[in-house]
Amino acid sequence: MSIFKFRIIIGLLLLCLLQNGCNKTYTPKPRGFFRIDLPEKSYKKSDISFPYTFYYPTYANINIDTSKNAEPYWINIDFPQLNGKIHISYKTVNNNLNILTEDSRTFAYKHAIKANAINETLIQKKDKKVYGMIYEIKGNAASSVQFYLTDSLYNFLRGSLYFYEEPNADSLAPVIQFCKKDIEYLIETFEWN
Repeated sequence: MSIFKFRIIIGLLLLCLLQNGCNKTYTPKPRGFFRIDLPEKSYKKSDISFPYTFYYPTYANINIDTSKNAEPYWINIDFPQLNGKIHISYKTVNNNLNILTEDSRTFAYKHAIKANAINETLIQKKDKKVYGMIYEIKGNAASSVQFYLTDSLYNFLRGSLYFYEEPNADSLAPVIQFCKKDIEYLIETFEWN
């Protein structure tokens, strides 16, 4: 066999291998996330002597806010299993309701840079004199849910949900929805003292 025929046979074999190799398509698998075991929903009434009460999850802890800028009646609702926290701040209304509500709106919209959308839901519970707004922040923002509650005359409360993880709307979506229901129940059961 001549070298020329040998090269032709090797060339044809390589061409066949190349053709066979190109027929297979490679599809990358989507990135996976760890499974999160969410606790069963159950609630208990807050037992703090503050100007407000509400029901909060039994798998959460209420802690008095001891940060250097904390004011009276500020608390944190910690979710240790979920590595999250709802920061609650309280202010007395003193002819400054417009300023307080606008500050809450500003805090929520600071996340607009990373947000895909911000949905606002009005809260009106006339029988309990609880009014306010929920800001649901979609996307990879640091805070996914913020809200404020007021009686329009004396009391103002603001809350914001944070997770101590890198913001990733896809991986945190089940936990955000889980905690959003807890916030909705907190608001539903909220009362001024």
